Amino acid sequence: MSVKTEEDIIELIQADEWMMEIIHTAGKLHLPDWWICAGFVRSKIWDSLHHFEKRTKLSDVDVIYFDRENIDENTEKQLESELKRMFPDVPWSVKNEARMHLINGLPPYSSAVDAMAKFPETATALGIKADEKQNIVLAAPHGIKDVINLEVKPTPFFAANNRLMAIYQSRLRYKNWQAVWGKLKVYNR
Repeated sequence: MSVKTEEDIIELIQADEWMMEIIHTAGKLHLPDWWICAGFVRSKIWDSLHHFEKRTKLSDVDVIYFDRENIDENTEKQLESELKRMFPDVPWSVKNEARMHLINGLPPYSSAVDAMAKFPETATALGIKADEKQNIVLAAPHGIKDVINLEVKPTPFFAANNRLMAIYQSRLRYKNWQAVWGKLKVYNR
């Protein structure tokens, strides 16, 4: 399948039964402003563009949400436990983005999509979910050009800050995405 538009990405995910089951499982939590983001979406796109027959193993499935009313980290752990009970073979990670700015030493985020916009890489700043009518929705605060062009670049938020750029560059070394997806073009700045 060709991946050129947001609709193509949604169709790619909708055609994947496992991914759809993950999305519908996360949706059962009825979290405010929730998304499954980062590698869950990015890896599917890159796998498809590399014509991989098997899915690349995910280190985690990131579920984010935004709830200013309850920023207790224990709530996130309880939500992870609930997801593990419903779908035990998935490495769930749940984070309330209304508190993550504190962990990251950043100004408060205004929403889950605002938090996504401040992820390290544009190709990772992606989220997917089922809306209240069960339509699949994609969030791409920096667009999809970089991810479909197999380019890894810092988000503008990271690029504008030397401390954050050091984190971005460290992630590039740690993640070593080119070892898995050989067609990637990785930019250090």
